[in-house]
Amino acid sequence: QVQLVESGGGLVQAGASLTLSCAASADTSDCSGWAWYRQAQGAERERVAVTIPDGYTVYTESVKGRFTFSRDEKKNTLTLQMKDLKPEDTAVSYCNVDCSRTHGMDYWGKGTRVAISS
Repeated sequence: QVQLVESGGGLVQAGASLTLSCAASADTSDCSGWAWYRQAQGAERERVAVTIPDGYTVYTESVKGRFTFSRDEKKNTLTLQMKDLKPEDTAVSYCNVDCSRTHGMDYWGKGTRVAISS
């Protein structure tokens, strides 16, 4: 079992930057995908960015050029650097690790809240 713990959320003004971190309690290097999702109030959860073992990363259109997703395999951490934040980025952000093929589990953190004021 792997626990994921997000941190780094907060309330900032539009145009500011935030960096979210996700710490995994165990090695996830044998898993098949690492991702950040977010869920705004009243909306469905959406995938913000996902990376696969070869390092290929895909971003949802609305964050391209503003968000950068990185993974530190040695430290078992995921990082989402967010810049030029907009009020529409307000949401609870979750990290996710897809280990369904190796661990039989899809792991989720409990989320960290990001709020952007205009």
